[in-house]
Amino acid sequence: MTPPPALSPLQALVLAAVQGVTEFLPISSSGHLILVPYFLNWPDQGLAFDIATHVGTLLAILVYFRADLRDLVIGFFTGQPRSADDDYNPRHLAWMIVLATIPAGVLGLLIKDWVETQARSPLLIAGTTIVYGLLLGLADRVGRHERKLGDIGWGVALAIGMAQALALVPGTSRSGATMTAALLLGFTRPAAARFSFLMTIPVYVLVAGKQAKDLLETGMTSTELIPMGIGIVASAVVGYGVIAWLLNWLRSRSLTVFVVYRLILGAVILATWFLRG
Repeated sequence: MTPPPALSPLQALVLAAVQGVTEFLPISSSGHLILVPYFLNWPDQGLAFDIATHVGTLLAILVYFRADLRDLVIGFFTGQPRSADDDYNPRHLAWMIVLATIPAGVLGLLIKDWVETQARSPLLIAGTTIVYGLLLGLADRVGRHERKLGDIGWGVALAIGMAQALALVPGTSRSGATMTAALLLGFTRPAAARFSFLMTIPVYVLVAGKQAKDLLETGMTSTELIPMGIGIVASAVVGYGVIAWLLNWLRSRSLTVFVVYRLILGAVILATWFLRG
C-alpha cells in the first residue's frame, strides 16, 4: 500500500499552529484539524503528525502549570499543602483529576473506531460546533461563577469527566465541553479553565501512548520526521501562549466571543457542505 503524501513544512507549521490554538480555546481542535485539510485540499496529516502535536500541546501544559504539578505530585504522596496561597488541597485535587479522566478513557475504548472512521463528516462537525457553542453560551450566562478549585468534589469531577468524554466527537471541543459543565455547576471562569487544562494531562498521556503503540505497529517513513519536529515545537509554543492568554482573558471577560465564533464557523461549514453537495 502506498503511504499518504507527507506534509510540507508549511502545511505542518499551519496545522501545528491550529492545534496549539484550538486545543485550549473552546472551539474544537479535532474539528479544525479535519476541516483545514478539507477546505485546502491538503493530505491527511497522518498518525505520526497527530502524535507530534499531542506531545507539543502536552509540553505546553506541563511547562505552564509546572508549579501546580509540583504541588499536586508532592501533595498527593505526602499530604503537604500547596506552597502558594491557593484554595485547594493538592491530594484531593489530584484524585479529582484521576476520577475525571475515567469516563473519557472508557468511552474512548468503546467508540474509538466510530470516531476515527464515521465521525469526520463536515455536517456532523457543523452540528456539534453550533449546539455545543450554544450550550457554552448558556452556561456562561446562567452559571453562578462562585465556586473555586477547592470546591470540586467526587460528583463534580465525575460530571466534568462525562462532559470530557462527549468531546471525543469532532466539533464538540474538549475544553469547551468541560468548561461548560464546570460553569453550569457554578464555578468561576478561571477555575473552570484551570481544571479543564489540568485534567487534560492524563488524557494526553493516554492518547499519545495509544497512538505511539499504533505507530509502532504500522511504521513511519523518514519523510515524516521533519513535519513531526515542526509539529512538536510549533504546537508547544503556540499552545503555551494561548493558555496564558485565555486565563488572563477569563479573569475579566466572558466566553461570548467563542460562542459567536462557533456559530459563524458552523454556519460556514453548513453553507460550504450544501454548496459542494
